[in-house]
Amino acid sequence: MSEQVLRNGNVMERSRTRTITQIAMLGALAGVLMNIEFPIPFLAPSFYQLDFSEIPVLVGTFAMGPVAGILIEVVKVLVHLVTMGTVTAGVGDLANFIFGCTFVVPAGLIYRLHHTKSRKHAVLGMAAGTLLTTAAACLMNAFVLLPAYGKAFGMPIEAFIEMGAAVNSSVHSLLGFVALIIVPFNLFKYTLTSVIVFFIYKRIRVILKGD
Repeated sequence: MSEQVLRNGNVMERSRTRTITQIAMLGALAGVLMNIEFPIPFLAPSFYQLDFSEIPVLVGTFAMGPVAGILIEVVKVLVHLVTMGTVTAGVGDLANFIFGCTFVVPAGLIYRLHHTKSRKHAVLGMAAGTLLTTAAACLMNAFVLLPAYGKAFGMPIEAFIEMGAAVNSSVHSLLGFVALIIVPFNLFKYTLTSVIVFFIYKRIRVILKGD
């Protein structure tokens, strides 16, 4: 009996070590990807950048669960801060963490709470995460991020509205900026991330913790 308990303990310890290693590796990869960003000029002003850092986070969340996804987000942001620093006194990095969790946690919960863990549940989870993150981005940008960026760079809110109008001539107010810039940008970003993960997850999950 004691040998069985010992074997079970060794298995649990190896599993825990493997999970920690995978979280660290996926977080580091996500941090590197977070450093590689580029604008989408047809959707948003250049200070909104697209990156693919949520891909490894979402893959890890599907494989290991929402708690692991949150931890991968933490590692991602820390790697980004160490390698690139911050120009917003951490405000933008905190927002990135919040948006990332808002995206991957609902997706992971919906996917893993269904025992079949089918592609249908993955799609439903990613759709829920995309919509929730877009809503969170609207609120955060309107009441926190744009005022913080404006203070950091000495720019009034009207300057951001003008930048939005240069992309979409229908932008005339903060509400218009949120509706016509923030919403399309985030829907595009997280939908693209979801599509990529949809096609790659089943192929690479064999090297991660099994379902």
